Amino acid sequence: MTQHRVVVLALPGSVAFDMVAPVQVLRRVPKQRYAIEVCGVQAGPVLSAFGLQLSCERGLEALADADTVIVPGRDDATEDVAPAVLEALRAAHERGARIASICTGAFVLARAGLLDGLRATTHWALARTLAEQFPRVRVDADVLYVDEGRVLTSAGATAGIDLCIHLVRLDHGEHVANGVSRIIVASPHRSGGQAQFIARPLPPTRTRQLEPVLRWATENLHRELGARELAEKAGLTTRSLARRFQDELGVSPLQWLIEQRVRKAQQLLETSDLPVERIAQDCGFGTSLTCRIHFKRTVKVSPMEYRRTFRARGSASGRAPRVA
Repeated sequence: MTQHRVVVLALPGSVAFDMVAPVQVLRRVPKQRYAIEVCGVQAGPVLSAFGLQLSCERGLEALADADTVIVPGRDDATEDVAPAVLEALRAAHERGARIASICTGAFVLARAGLLDGLRATTHWALARTLAEQFPRVRVDADVLYVDEGRVLTSAGATAGIDLCIHLVRLDHGEHVANGVSRIIVASPHRSGGQAQFIARPLPPTRTRQLEPVLRWATENLHRELGARELAEKAGLTTRSLARRFQDELGVSPLQWLIEQRVRKAQQLLETSDLPVERIAQDCGFGTSLTCRIHFKRTVKVSPMEYRRTFRARGSASGRAPRVA
């Protein structure tokens, strides 16, 4: 199997967490499907934010053979970027590489013109600055990450982990992505559309209460679950449950349930020969028509198209075709 080459571009002043997160996530994918490298503007030491120094074996030439380029955030998002960096990013994009940014790395992509006309996100505290400096970018400050096909952006800190797991899901399916989430102890419940910023802090007792309900629900998706059943399990009224979901996940209980059912359907399509009718029942959709409607609305292809894609992926050596 040909490895998918991922290059993390370490610019001076990059945030160390943003540089390390892709390496930590993608190296957990089994069978060494990714070859991961951290490069600098030039070979040699790179001083990150807060004084951590990395040694890079290659400079910008590494982008020339990358399948995916990831640009971490920088401590000073408004700092100028060397023209050679922007040129290398544009060349990689034009060649067909997938380009992703974490946190304020979106400012680098915007300077390269790669976000023009696209929806994008960054750390909520700098979203307005991004929109003001780059008016051709459609900035969405309310989500964890944005997938625009060959260009992806994420919000700050742990949202970069969510983005990297999303990349694994695109390339290798829900089953592999779930396995990586378990290994790195990341939440399997966060999607790109969830809110990145909670306006009012929640008491610790509240932030702990919802997780057991989410875990129970994912184990019982075959049942006829709704807001009432979730509220009873959580010991809340349906109104309180709806508020809790908005506070902690940024979605309604129904939206969350549909997404988890679609994810389970993805995994069954990847790993079994069950017909769509049976998968619809096992995932709690009831009918195959309901399953197909929600699946296509979420994943952008039909269940059978999705199955064919990942069955073909099993015998292919390159990157999986895009399905979401």
